[in-house]
Amino acid sequence: MTASSKEPPAMTASALPASSAPASAAPEPTRLHAADVTIGYDRRVISEGLDVRIPDGSFTVIVGPNACGKSTLLRSLARLLKPAHGEVLLDGRSIAGMPAKALAREVGLLPQTSLAPDGIVVADLVSRGRYPHQKLIKQWSAEDARAVADALAATNTTALSTRLVDELSGGQRQRVWVAMALAQETPIVLLDEPTTFLDIAHQIELLELFRRLHHEGRTLVAVLHDLNHAARYATHIIAMKDGQVVAEGAPREIVTAELVQEVFGLECLVIVDPVAGSPLVVPLGSATLP
Repeated sequence: MTASSKEPPAMTASALPASSAPASAAPEPTRLHAADVTIGYDRRVISEGLDVRIPDGSFTVIVGPNACGKSTLLRSLARLLKPAHGEVLLDGRSIAGMPAKALAREVGLLPQTSLAPDGIVVADLVSRGRYPHQKLIKQWSAEDARAVADALAATNTTALSTRLVDELSGGQRQRVWVAMALAQETPIVLLDEPTTFLDIAHQIELLELFRRLHHEGRTLVAVLHDLNHAARYATHIIAMKDGQVVAEGAPREIVTAELVQEVFGLECLVIVDPVAGSPLVVPLGSATLP
């Protein structure tokens, strides 16, 4: 870069469209609510008195440094982790008392780590996402077959449908697990680090898929490590540190250099992404161009 090169615009209020500011402070409707929860593992408390409402119809991304409680919160929303205090509510009802199939028809989960049974092929694994919809008498239907085919197509894994899951690369396996979550066809989908093991092209491909699902009406809640991906694709960001929510809101409203310094301890410049118009975090450091 020479002295005459144009510098990217800084992320300031004047750089944003006037319509980006909220017209009122009215609370957004929510179906999924972690109400005053204390969560952790054994006797180790990760988050205490946490109150998180997931805006209905949003693409919510939870960000924060390692071990800040992101995945712990997501696991509690999925009923994989029972709060020591408080409760997680779905439509005002505690999920702790819901039948497993009833909850699984409403909330789907892509866990951080997944293990497939030995010797299972891709199509059979994805088909397991249909379990909550099957009945005692009618175990499989044309609707189930359509949902599986759609999920395979959406994740570009149709060509892998007859392959053994054990034979796939890490990135291919991750896309197959996403396909299983999509086959479940739930209105709410929880995604714990869904871009793990994927190269940059497949990360963007998957995030574009999630954006499309969001536009089709699903509520998505994802844990992501890449703050720039979160800022570009999320409609709502929850920033966590030390088990607590530090800030939440639309990316353009909360992703600032001050927030990045507070949450991640990283000095940076936040500019406008020249393609998406979203905040873009540019780390500062001593490195110089060769």
